Amino acid sequence: MTTSPSGNRHDAGLQAYRASVLHFKQDPAFHAQSYDWHEDGLLIVSNGRIEAAGDYAQLHASLPAGTEVIDYRGKLIVPGFIDTHIHYPQTDMIASPAPGLLPWLETYTFPTERQFSDPEHAGEVARFFLDELLRSGTTTAMVYCTVHPESVDAFFTESEARNLRMVAGKVLMDRNCPEFLRDTAEGGVRDSEALIKKWHKRGRQLYAITPRFAPTSTEAQMQLAGELARAYPDTFLQTHVAENTDEVAWAKELFPWARSYLDVYDHYGMLRPRSMYGHCIWLDDGDRARMAETQSAVAMCPTSNLFLGSGLFDFEKADAQNVLLSLATDVGGGTSFSMLRTMNAAYKMARLGGTYLPALRMFYLATLGGARSMQQEGTIGNFVRDAEADFIVLDPQATPLLARRSKHTDSLDELLFALALLGDDRTVAATYAAGKLVHQRPA
Repeated sequence: MTTSPSGNRHDAGLQAYRASVLHFKQDPAFHAQSYDWHEDGLLIVSNGRIEAAGDYAQLHASLPAGTEVIDYRGKLIVPGFIDTHIHYPQTDMIASPAPGLLPWLETYTFPTERQFSDPEHAGEVARFFLDELLRSGTTTAMVYCTVHPESVDAFFTESEARNLRMVAGKVLMDRNCPEFLRDTAEGGVRDSEALIKKWHKRGRQLYAITPRFAPTSTEAQMQLAGELARAYPDTFLQTHVAENTDEVAWAKELFPWARSYLDVYDHYGMLRPRSMYGHCIWLDDGDRARMAETQSAVAMCPTSNLFLGSGLFDFEKADAQNVLLSLATDVGGGTSFSMLRTMNAAYKMARLGGTYLPALRMFYLATLGGARSMQQEGTIGNFVRDAEADFIVLDPQATPLLARRSKHTDSLDELLFALALLGDDRTVAATYAAGKLVHQRPA
């Protein structure tokens, strides 16, 4: 039996979806056989997890009699996008003008974040933020909250209500910021530990220890944050490093004993699996080698880097050291929630730096690349059996220009390139989290 998407019974234990189906097994930059693509494919979901993904002709006979098959033919099903660096409190200040990162923080970011001591305000923004992510096809994100524990509770409460796989944490910041956003070394880490105990691994929620960036934490806070990371080794850790040259120089003034900006974090035990470093533009080869050795990951933020004039990420040097790479929007420095628009910027950023970035790799970075960087492969990021059924439906006919270009594509890579360069939130026809429809584009 085949029905339209609007006819799906989401309480059924087994669902099947017919469309072109794509997911990745390896990084296309290093492996020729890096993906599975089924032009007429079937994705089978059982109780919120992946049962199978393959050719429709081979799999449909395995379905029990009467199983509903949701017909998305003409569209492409891929794993939900994974955004590895984003600030939910900055939703209302996206697209704010400033001559650079540091004045942008002082003029817009800090005053906006002040409001998140109010749980009602934090909850309202969290609801809009999550709706916007799902509308853009993002099913997992690593999210910065503010220094206020209320901001974390508000975010996880809204995420839990949608049964999303999200990672978030309270910002740690005890110097070089307004008094109204300043915590203390001991108090900030104590609040973080309480939030870990409350939220980490509660349903699909995961916690990230979150020093904003080294210049806004005293050495005492950095020391305590590192100790917290060692005490809870299965938590995540997220922060910023080497985003622009002014920031790098500032870090050198504050930590003159460190070999490099990244070395500050290494000194305090913050380079480890499940650590995610935003930007990483102004690293040296020693930094990259250390990141690879410790399985620390890079969240590339191309729209933010271009918007703030921070610099160009060096793909070739990162790949030479086998550094874990992922893609991120960095809203509100980033200018779009859409990972498709972020791919657009990543492609252009790579070209300006002398690197060609194929569409297959852009989609890898936004799916399995993010999952691997987070040490979550097998849980999210592709369609292996028993993975959580987070997936999206992309429509090559979403806009007149995209439809016209898609009609003339001759390969999967060309189609993906058209989606990446011409697509946006309108391209996402539907978003599913744990097998449940959580967004559907209006007809």
